[in-house]
Amino acid sequence: MINVRPARLDDLDALYRICLQTGDAGEDATAKYEDPQLLGHIFVGPYAVLEPSLAFVAEDDEGVSGYVVGALDTAEFEESLEQSWWPELREQYPLPPDGPAVSEDQKLIRHIHNPDRTSPKYLGKYPSHLHINLLPRTQGQGVGARLMTALVDALRAKGSRGLHLDVWGVNTRAIGFYQHVGFTRIDRTETGLILGMDLLA
Repeated sequence: MINVRPARLDDLDALYRICLQTGDAGEDATAKYEDPQLLGHIFVGPYAVLEPSLAFVAEDDEGVSGYVVGALDTAEFEESLEQSWWPELREQYPLPPDGPAVSEDQKLIRHIHNPDRTSPKYLGKYPSHLHINLLPRTQGQGVGARLMTALVDALRAKGSRGLHLDVWGVNTRAIGFYQHVGFTRIDRTETGLILGMDLLA
């Protein structure tokens, strides 16, 4: 039996672990990074801490096995990161010397110091965004759809008009899942797709 419930702060270690174990286009990224915390610091930690009402987990007999996290207003969330999340991490992880990043860790550290901002062209219709990850043992059982429903319901209750996400083009399984639960393609990037869901429909 897999239970979907709101995330708690004591789930944070599990969320970081899942983020790493699914962090290579859905595959285990453990071998790619020297610091196992870096991916989580960017892609799950700030959501669970700064927007806890939009964080949900799937839990089975072995523990937390999947999650979805979201931000209600992407532009405001990115500003909150600048004020409340990145400063401490920038002290913890000094900016590497100039030149090409030679490791995956350095690429993420540079992201912490110079994070991308979401293009405003998506945010009028799709102001919210999300990240969702499931361990292999939880996939293929409808759990991803249950997590997505929990997040979409919470976003609608907060008045969001739309939801978007960025997905790697090589992650065809994830693209298929997102389309199955109601996302459509709204743009293409150098590395993948931007998908959106109209929450007013």
